[in-house]
Amino acid sequence: MTEQELAFTQGFKTGELVVDPGTTILLEGSNSPQLYTVLKGMGTRYTTLENGRRQVINFIFPGDFIGLQAGLMGEMKHSVEATTAMTLCVFRRSETFSLFEQNPARAYDLTWIAAVEEHFLGETIASLGQRDASQRIAWALVKIYLRLRAVGLEVGNTVPLAYRQQDLADALGLSLVHTNKRLKVLRDAGLAEWQNGLLSITDLQALADLALVDLEKPETRPLI
Repeated sequence: MTEQELAFTQGFKTGELVVDPGTTILLEGSNSPQLYTVLKGMGTRYTTLENGRRQVINFIFPGDFIGLQAGLMGEMKHSVEATTAMTLCVFRRSETFSLFEQNPARAYDLTWIAAVEEHFLGETIASLGQRDASQRIAWALVKIYLRLRAVGLEVGNTVPLAYRQQDLADALGLSLVHTNKRLKVLRDAGLAEWQNGLLSITDLQALADLALVDLEKPETRPLI
């Protein structure tokens, strides 16, 4: 950032918030006065169906910007919950328009983040429709691994992944039993192992081939 952009962002920021695992950060249907950038920790985006069941939409990692939906549409269309302890950078939602009005470069970054989120959801729909169970899981693990590696959380060939198998199953439209079986197949094949909150990928290229994913250098991701 330039000094001017940094000064604007510091003025946009109101503080930092630390939340415990299980905390609801944003509630579906609510009109939150705040927006957040995730500095540490992981969370889950989900929506609640009419029958009360929870559908995981995707996962939240450090660097992600959350709450934009309420900032532009007036209310959240999904909920956000902390999966681990999280540290959040807090912004005033009321200042969103001034971001576009006074700092178009930062506004472009915000638009880029929203566009990437839309693209990812499109990829998810394509996976649900065109990949089989093993390919879906391989696709998710590759995407998550690359995302966490990009923010510096990789140690050796391992990244933290503090979710339940049920969360992954919900996100991919699979049963828990089927997900567990497919993960065991990947482990036995020496491609990936996920246990005790850690994801280890032994052969990233082979896992990407199974997932029908091209391994490309990740784009530089702006941080709001």
